[in-house]
Amino acid sequence: MTRMEHQTLDQERALYGSHDLLVRNCSFDGPADGESAFKECAGIQVEQSFFNLRYPFWHDHGLAIRDCELTDQCRAALWYSDHITIENTKLHGIKALRECSDTVVRNCDIVSPEFGWNSRRVTMEDCAAQSGYFMMRGLELRFRNVTLQGKYSFQYIENSVFEHCSFDTKDAFWHAKNVVVRDCVVKGEYLAWYCQNVTFDHCTIIGTQPLCYCDGLKLIDCRMVDCDLAFERSKVQATVITPVVSIKNPLVGSRITVPEVRTIIRDIPEATGEIVVTGKSQPACS
Repeated sequence: MTRMEHQTLDQERALYGSHDLLVRNCSFDGPADGESAFKECAGIQVEQSFFNLRYPFWHDHGLAIRDCELTDQCRAALWYSDHITIENTKLHGIKALRECSDTVVRNCDIVSPEFGWNSRRVTMEDCAAQSGYFMMRGLELRFRNVTLQGKYSFQYIENSVFEHCSFDTKDAFWHAKNVVVRDCVVKGEYLAWYCQNVTFDHCTIIGTQPLCYCDGLKLIDCRMVDCDLAFERSKVQATVITPVVSIKNPLVGSRITVPEVRTIIRDIPEATGEIVVTGKSQPACS
């Protein structure tokens, strides 16, 4: 493997088409303002380096980035690439990851709107992210110990698992399919509308009007906080271990077990789903 250390590169396509290259303590910055430093490369390792220019890693195969900083000027850093490892790195440019596959992201700080679109087989562990429209249309995602702040996350994702995460996000998991969310905290309005075959297992769900227009929805021993108008027009099997403000129009075939619900609303003919209230107080019905 060829080594490159302690250099500053700012020209267009500075290392275009490189193979089997280790880059350490380098800076991609400067007045030439060149783009696409590592375009169409393979077998690249980058360590302890600084990126302040656009589009550095496009169409790459086999890429490791460790202990690096990608600034907010490093836009669209990783696109159309595969077999990627990113560790202990700041990803601060917009659209940092897109249409990539077989990617592992560990111990990273992500501040990147529209991160992860159309990416497949992304594993993320022990990361903090701020992003709008995070991971839209992602497939086969595996997240563990990830914190997220930002609206419209995980829309249209499929075949994914999330464990021990904390998400502060509005309109999350819309149109998601075949997803398991386990031991997580999910805070935000309008959670998981129009989803299919999504399971929340021992989660805490916070916010208004969650889990509406769902099919094949399952809740296993979940807490629900400040949740009103829940489950509207959903087909759901749910065990909830905390009181719910209100439940609206669960569809036929549903069964919802809850210790207490203040109000049950049934104002359409199809809203015949079973609601089992295990506490002593009886809910108001309309």
